[in-house]
Amino acid sequence: MRDVRRGAAATALVLLTAAALVAAQSTPPAPNAAQVERGRYLVTIGGCNDCHTPWMMGPNGPEPDMTRMLSGHPREMEVPPPPELGGGPWIGASLATNTAWAGPWGVSFTANLTPDDETGTGKWTEQEFMDTLRSGRHLGRGREILPPMPWPAYGQMTDEDLKSVYAYLRTIPKISNKVPDPLPPPAAH
Repeated sequence: MRDVRRGAAATALVLLTAAALVAAQSTPPAPNAAQVERGRYLVTIGGCNDCHTPWMMGPNGPEPDMTRMLSGHPREMEVPPPPELGGGPWIGASLATNTAWAGPWGVSFTANLTPDDETGTGKWTEQEFMDTLRSGRHLGRGREILPPMPWPAYGQMTDEDLKSVYAYLRTIPKISNKVPDPLPPPAAH
């Protein structure tokens, strides 16, 4: 009986060790401080807060509301349908928050880039993030990313720079903010 118990204990130990090895292999390494700082720098000079952080009126005029940093278009702010402006090139923006844009494509809303699992990029993998900016498609395979998002420019970043941006975005506060789906353009007459 003692041999059976020892055998069961040894089997359990082997299984626990194997499970720990599999878990360690599937968990990506934590980003280092230099990588996160590089990502912060790139997000700053890349102007991500200009569109993905709602704006507010500050003492010196409009400025990003950093309490909602990179949380995208505020869900509570409704926008009217896109205006019918006729032919020619045109684009319009929500001057209240700088997070909604209208053009011939309809109305687009800036995405929530915070690591919130349900409304932001919390469930995105590093590869999905990189594929999004390289392909111009949500998660690298979904709907098109609409103007004015300059994904063709950001898609030219090196792998290391995109990984740094992703690492930095994992460190910012999670903000639950479900951004509306894009609105189609007005019907052609």
